[in-house]
This record gives sequence, C-alpha cells and structure tokens, in this order.
Amino acid sequence: MSFMEMVKKRWNENNTLVCVGLDPDLGKIPSKYRSSETPLFDFNKDIIDQTAEYACCYKPQIAYYNGVGLEKDLELTIDYIHNNYPGIPVILDAKRGDIGSTAEMYVKEAFTRYKADSVTVNPYMGGDTLQPFLNEKDKGTIILCRTSNPGAIDLQDLIIDGKPLYMHVAKKATEEWNKNKNILLVVGATYPEELAKIRSVIGDIPFLTPGIGAQGGDVEKAVTAGKTPDGTGMIINSSRGIIYAENPGKAAKELRDEINLYR
Repeated sequence: MSFMEMVKKRWNENNTLVCVGLDPDLGKIPSKYRSSETPLFDFNKDIIDQTAEYACCYKPQIAYYNGVGLEKDLELTIDYIHNNYPGIPVILDAKRGDIGSTAEMYVKEAFTRYKADSVTVNPYMGGDTLQPFLNEKDKGTIILCRTSNPGAIDLQDLIIDGKPLYMHVAKKATEEWNKNKNILLVVGATYPEELAKIRSVIGDIPFLTPGIGAQGGDVEKAVTAGKTPDGTGMIINSSRGIIYAENPGKAAKELRDEINLYR
C-alpha cells in the first residue's frame, strides 16, 4: 500500500488528521529512560502505544536521533510502528535537498535504511533535486512550501513576478512535479491565510501542517483554511504538545477531537 493510500485510510477509517511528532530530547525525557541502551526508542515506544488509536501518521525528526548518536533508536522506532501498527505510515522529517547523486543517497537513507513511508524535502535547489524522491511512486515526498517559523517571511514571502515565492513552489508542485501523485506540501498552522491561499490553487494535494500546540497555531483557523471539501487533506502535527504531556494518549485524543469539530 502506498503512503497516500495509507494516509487516506487512516483519515477515513480512524477519523483522525493527527500526526504525532516523535522529537524526543534526551535532556527532557523522563529520567527512567536515560539509563537504557536505547532511551529514545523506549520513550517513543510508550508514546506510540498510548497514541496509536488517534494517529494518522508518526513523524520522527531525524536530528533528535542523529544529533546524539542514537540512529539505532530511530531505526527501532520505525520498525516498531511498522510491525505493531502497520496501518500507520511514518514520515521521516529530514528536510533533504541536494544535487541528483547526493539526493539518491538521501533516498536510500530515508527509504532503505530507515524504511520510512515519506520524507520531507527542501525545494530550494530546484526540481532536479526532488526527482529522485518523486521517482519513488509509493512513497510520499513532502515539500517545504510555507513553513511555520517566524523567519519564513525572510525568503518565502519574497515577491517574484507579483507572487510570493511560496506560491511559485505550490504552483510547480501542482503543475510540474506531481506526475506520480505522491507530493504533499508543508504549510504551517501559524499562517492560516497562506493555508487558504495555497489550498485555493493546489486542489486536493495534502498538507503536512506543523505549528499546532507549542508554536501557537490555532486549530479552528488552520483546519477551516486548509481542509479539502471532504474534510480531509491535512496531516496536522503536534510534537511537544503530545509527547511531553502528562497523558500523551489523552492529549492526542483531545487534539483529534478538537480538529474534528471543524472538519
């Protein structure tokens, strides 16, 4: 089953648009995990078991593992999801983007080494750097478009030929890059007006939408602006707001229920 098929099945059968971001900071996870040889995996395992009912995707951010030399914990995490919750796809948040030969190695990293179902990519170097990812027809390629951070305005809002740069990315994704129908766009919940503007030109291409929770994105505004006519079309991510909650399962359920109020 392709990434897109898996996501749509979770949207419809489990009635959820929630993506749980698995971004465990070794310095912030409870001390009971730190003495383990696989501390991040052990922490993640508990989070996954508590939240799987409410998740349409999981999204580990690669830097939290590679930055502390715990790549094995990332491998174990993705294997655990696939083996125990095979209907839930995994997005590797790596934001890769480089020339073709290097991109081919990043493809192997995401899909062969880590066995992710989708990966985030940076389009700044152009379409040829995305093509090795796009060629993987059953995998998702999630392109940065209008990100949730405040500094996004520095480049993404630059006006070129009368339109902001992020709209040029959205147009190319829709008209040139999506031949295999495996593209998604990253558009932050912190910018609902931009969400609506991009949705108006890209049809039903899904959004990966960060910025809910710790970054202050408004659920009602984001869902209203970004959903497709059938009430889906969004993978709405929360990381810190779920994984560091006193009860992660309860936090994931509450976010799912809040999102569903506006679908």
